[in-house]
Amino acid sequence: MTELEKGPRGLRRGRGARERIVSASQQLFRDQGINGTGLDQLCTVAEVSKRTLYQHFAGKDELIAECLRRFDPDVLPEVFEHAGLTPRERLLAVFDIHSPLCPFIAAAVEIPDPGHPARVHARDYKKAFAARLTEAAREAGAADPEQLGEQLALLLDGASARSRVLDAEAFSTAAAIAAVLVDNAVPAAPSSAVVGR
Repeated sequence: MTELEKGPRGLRRGRGARERIVSASQQLFRDQGINGTGLDQLCTVAEVSKRTLYQHFAGKDELIAECLRRFDPDVLPEVFEHAGLTPRERLLAVFDIHSPLCPFIAAAVEIPDPGHPARVHARDYKKAFAARLTEAAREAGAADPEQLGEQLALLLDGASARSRVLDAEAFSTAAAIAAVLVDNAVPAAPSSAVVGR
């Protein structure tokens, strides 16, 4: 790094500052929580000054919302847009890959203001996630796809919260419960008739 790329206190500036700020925020918010992360610490980890941070973000609230927007902007496309999975497999695959440390739940817990941009984004994400599950349930032939989508969303959020609080692996138990829910909601495919004797 040349001297021109460093600020007066030796901090990096210029290109990449916004990405360093977001990356440091994601790490710190995940590791120690939103409220436990101060701007001084964030600037130190991102190697930027507070002035640089404020050039990119109006404040911590805007930064929190940006971190959530980037977490999973397309709502698990690796599951819901995977051509090789059947709708039933998609419904169950979310339990295999969903992050146990859901930042949307964490933000909703740590930020009491329902109008906060991060809370609004968390709410929108959770609705979009349930809608994706509902669509997969509809494609799978569920008798009541809205109910199954909501049940699976609630089960997944419960597993995420439980694993966060207890440091336990709740997702395997949740996946087993999800399989029962899906089997009960989706009619079994007709078995092939034995061709003439």
